[in-house]
Amino acid sequence: MEEFKSNQRSLATLNVTCNASGAARAARKGDVVMIVDLIDMSTTAEAALDAGALDVFGASPDHINVPVVINPEKIGYFAGKKALKYDTEIIIVTEPRLGTEEERRKNIQLALTGITRSGAQIDTILANIGCEVTTLAEFKDKIVLLITECGGVAFDTAYNYGAPKVITGTVARTLNKKGVEPAKDSAERAINLAKKYNTGITLVAASSNSYEDVLAAEHIAKLIIEAGFLQV
Repeated sequence: MEEFKSNQRSLATLNVTCNASGAARAARKGDVVMIVDLIDMSTTAEAALDAGALDVFGASPDHINVPVVINPEKIGYFAGKKALKYDTEIIIVTEPRLGTEEERRKNIQLALTGITRSGAQIDTILANIGCEVTTLAEFKDKIVLLITECGGVAFDTAYNYGAPKVITGTVARTLNKKGVEPAKDSAERAINLAKKYNTGITLVAASSNSYEDVLAAEHIAKLIIEAGFLQV
């Protein structure tokens, strides 16, 4: 699924697609890629950024079978290197939502291996519960690694297929933002990075089976259009 595409200027393109396969195509095209996983990966990410996180990465859990290249160990390594650059720690957010930290660790061994190889330290491992995650730890000046089956896999894919920047976006409210604010901030984030890297933008609904992801991606795309991104 592709929409909102401008043929007037090669760099002023805006597309909406789905799934890890769509993320791979967008990355190959050279677009800034925004992952929209409303429940809960990209909403958790937005809350973390609101709370002062320096950057957010996404990675696949172990043993995920998708028809694209993923490499959570690589993502863990680069997240760790960024944490070292800023002399900070990593907060991991993953699944299952209910359960112990030990249960969460079992599914993320590849990413943990990458972090260990980087030399960075982990602050804590939290459940992926959306905007309320920021009540569980101090996110300010931390690097956040979200390891989830939909949004994390799509982020991992786009990163490994060479997108100049992979980010997240949401329309869901956070503890600090209400109404249309999260969607507007997501749109602005994508526009600023596309201008920085001189690229187009692709929004990726993390799952084509998630109607809320598709609608949210389309809504953010409309806000990007209204902001004048496609104007020559």
